[in-house]
Amino acid sequence: MRKILVFAVAVFCLAWLASVPAALAGTHRLGVGANYWKTVNDLEIEDATDIDENGLSWLASYQYVPAGIFKLEVDLEYYPKLAGQEAFWSPELFVLVGGTIYAGAGIGVYYDGEVFNDTPFYMLRAGFDFTILPFLSLDINANYRFNDWDSFDTDDLDTDTIRLGAAIRFAL
Repeated sequence: MRKILVFAVAVFCLAWLASVPAALAGTHRLGVGANYWKTVNDLEIEDATDIDENGLSWLASYQYVPAGIFKLEVDLEYYPKLAGQEAFWSPELFVLVGGTIYAGAGIGVYYDGEVFNDTPFYMLRAGFDFTILPFLSLDINANYRFNDWDSFDTDDLDTDTIRLGAAIRFAL
């Protein structure tokens, strides 16, 4: 009888261990999208010309959705033109809470193709994540992006931006 009990406990433990990775696996989603951005205030910098105060950026997105209400998102945003220069990139990381209606916070940094910016920027996001098909979703969101510009000497510089974004994601 003892051998049967040990065997039953061993089978139960193996079945439980096999089910744990499946329960923690979550959903992995890849997507593409765009953001329209606009600065909150006019940028007034002496001796600077051709500074964009609005524009369109493109993004590639990876989202991990574990069981529960949390989502982790990693984006790579591409700006064809930003601050009078060509081709900026921006890796970003978000922690989101919710389901169809969600909110969260993120952090990112600018990369000009040679060096990363010294200071990161921060983002607050709220959005709607609609399931179109079981493997396809549409994410429409609004973002507020802000920076810490203590290293600048002017009080006229305010680069906070409001952003409206959309992404389509495919579940893997």
